[in-house]
Amino acid sequence: MRLLWNRLFSPVPRVRRLGQFHEKAGSEAQYLAGRNSRFKELIRLVRISMEFFRGMRALHRVGPSITVFGSARFKEDHPFYQLGLQVGRVLGREGFTVITGGGPGIMEAANRGAKEAGGRTIGCNIRLPLEQAPNPYLDQVVTFYYFFVRKVMLVKYSYGFVILPGGFGTLDETMEAITLIQTGKLYDFPVILMGVDYWKGFLSWMESVLVKNGTIAAQDLKFLHLTDDAEEAIRIILHTTQGLGGLGVRPPNEKSTIDRK
Repeated sequence: MRLLWNRLFSPVPRVRRLGQFHEKAGSEAQYLAGRNSRFKELIRLVRISMEFFRGMRALHRVGPSITVFGSARFKEDHPFYQLGLQVGRVLGREGFTVITGGGPGIMEAANRGAKEAGGRTIGCNIRLPLEQAPNPYLDQVVTFYYFFVRKVMLVKYSYGFVILPGGFGTLDETMEAITLIQTGKLYDFPVILMGVDYWKGFLSWMESVLVKNGTIAAQDLKFLHLTDDAEEAIRIILHTTQGLGGLGVRPPNEKSTIDRK
């Protein structure tokens, strides 16, 4: 029984080969690489289910929350780090729990700003080949093994996203949020891009290429907001989230209280 328990729930050990990290059987990389035996797939399904259960149990009482994304690579003296601090402060001031990926850089800045404003902070960390250490400004840390489980948690308990400058991971979360809004899976869910010079080319490309070619509609971008001003960001969030209560987003059959004209 102990052997089965360890197989299901223990962290997967890592070994170094040829200068790179590879994980032993049970890794997410092997899961995504193709099929395995039915027994291994069943074991993995149980692990995934338990990770969802653990995440939902840990985050169930977080209260109204905003998720902040951004690069882990910016240091304290970088202007984008300082922008993350401002965002965290206004969110904490307004009583929102600030959720981040829990790492350094902009994630740390947003958590730090929220703590300085007396707010609550949560980090949804992820196990990586080169471990990402949680930043010191977190009230609670939940560490996930599967990226897709973590992504669900970051959306499920958030009233909106604030996207600061970042790389592939930040772009991934941004596009997933837009897709969920476009397909009607999220309602009254603002996505705020902070850093006009950084993001304006991205928005311009979507408008001039995607909208122009009909692969998306112009209205699919209506939940995207571009600003450098943390106070403007909180005004957008408060306007969009007014009338929401409890956890999660408004059900589709419930009339919005927001005038979107």
